[in-house]
Amino acid sequence: MHPLRPFDVEYLTNPSHEDLVDLALAHTPCMFKTGHGNLMKVSRNKARMAKYTYIIADDSQAENFSHKVMPRAQAQELIDYQRSYIESFEKIIEIRGTLGLGKRAVPTQWLYTLEGANIAGMQSHMTFLVDDDDFEPTFQVIYTPDIQLHNTPGGQVILVDLENYRTHIMGPDYFGESKKAALRMLNEHVYRRGGLVMHAGAKLIEKDGRRMTMTVMGLSGTGKTTTTFSQQGDLTQPIQDDMVAIWPGGEVSATEAGCFAKTFGLTYESEPVIYRGTLDPVAWVENTFLDEIGRFDFHKTHMTKFDVHRYEQTLVETGSEPQKIYEFLQGAVSRDDVLDKSGVLEDGWEFIDWTQNGRSVIPMSAIKNFADLSSIPPVTSMGILNRDEGPDAATPGIVRFTSPEQAAAYFMLGETTKTSASGKDVGKTRSPFTQPFFPQKLGLQAERFSELVGSMPEVCLWMMNTGYVAGSAISGIKIKIRHSSAMLEALIADRIVWKLDPDFGYEVVDIAHPDNRELLRQVPAKILNPSSVLEETLYRSWVDRMKRERRAFLESYDVSLAIIATL
Repeated sequence: MHPLRPFDVEYLTNPSHEDLVDLALAHTPCMFKTGHGNLMKVSRNKARMAKYTYIIADDSQAENFSHKVMPRAQAQELIDYQRSYIESFEKIIEIRGTLGLGKRAVPTQWLYTLEGANIAGMQSHMTFLVDDDDFEPTFQVIYTPDIQLHNTPGGQVILVDLENYRTHIMGPDYFGESKKAALRMLNEHVYRRGGLVMHAGAKLIEKDGRRMTMTVMGLSGTGKTTTTFSQQGDLTQPIQDDMVAIWPGGEVSATEAGCFAKTFGLTYESEPVIYRGTLDPVAWVENTFLDEIGRFDFHKTHMTKFDVHRYEQTLVETGSEPQKIYEFLQGAVSRDDVLDKSGVLEDGWEFIDWTQNGRSVIPMSAIKNFADLSSIPPVTSMGILNRDEGPDAATPGIVRFTSPEQAAAYFMLGETTKTSASGKDVGKTRSPFTQPFFPQKLGLQAERFSELVGSMPEVCLWMMNTGYVAGSAISGIKIKIRHSSAMLEALIADRIVWKLDPDFGYEVVDIAHPDNRELLRQVPAKILNPSSVLEETLYRSWVDRMKRERRAFLESYDVSLAIIATL
């Protein structure tokens, strides 16, 4: 059978948005037509499932990868079962497109059984679609959301065949797995060719007639999307929301044709582009609460009895236990009864709180002022966002790194505070390059990043705190969007006078210098220099702990001594 047509079924190739809507309404479980005219799916999975993801490789090769491995013979049994499942249907949805545009574009084919019509619709928005009879994909993703795997942990599995650039997704019903499947293979593909895929938004900035690209890296909840779409300079245009590839000399290549944005806490004032886009009839939405007349409630947390009753069938279909739902509706159990000591709902009672990991997929066509992706200028500014929080939070509002190695150390740390997308696990976290897609040993990213930045002599490397200083939402000093925008504006315009931080060796804003007065009128000194807020003993304790923990983290990934020495 032809590789492009691997299954004996009818192929629905690149259906229109309207056709995908009809297919989703007919075949996708737990699908709602909203009062805004678009569709919203409530999924079983509320996030990607790394623990069920396997690279197809022998056990002896496990140390070479960032995921677990599964021997090919074992994987083949599951792949054969997926084939029989697919061929029990008459039709399959095929999305043909590319990751990126131009000479770096990678042809990719996604195949979905009909219950995944909504995922196909979301992927269609994220893909540069191709209608070409000579289409030859480099990557292939085969997705069966409702297949039943009774003898597999969690009843689901994601198999990654890097040798053949093919990913098999069996069981998950969350769009992020479709997105991640192709981008994971792209990470491998780009790395083999001397580049590095960055989990970063990117924006084109024009200042005083000069065009430049800025990349903004960060874990979910740090403000990556907000920063990508905020205004700096004379002209700001978003390039990408989530992933870009960086090449020697600062060349940048795009990956996706749309935006996959969080919806929890969304307001027009904070993120007007995403807010408008999510309400657009062409948007596809996941796990975002709808009120009784079908309008989005982007701030929903605790579910009332009325809410649970209204969503009862959907909650059961997505895995909640009917008996627990009944007990809650009858008043036999309240929310306070099933909270653990840390204030997190016990297993099985999660339905009492609506997930905060709602998402929308918005095509570029619904986003005004998107940059021309066929003409992206070289990257000259690369940053990482750290949402610090806690009684000893002391990450400065903005810092500038003094070398590629120092930036590689902090980018490798990927340090922040966990948010709603992390599920029950809360607190400070570190994630190499904030990168959930890199399949090889994660430490390789730091060395490749240093090499690439070394070929970019004019690049500015920085880190920004988007969280708090000396506390949290109740007690701390909140770093607001207007503060972040002012700091970035000053950074881009080169209006900051820096000084060396004596503890960490990066540069911080010299709050005593008269040339920084304008920035200080917009951003409190306590944000620019948190050491002035914290009591000396507490601050010294924070410094010592950060140095010790950061070094241990990098050593655990075999990062080079030259990079570790910059901490």
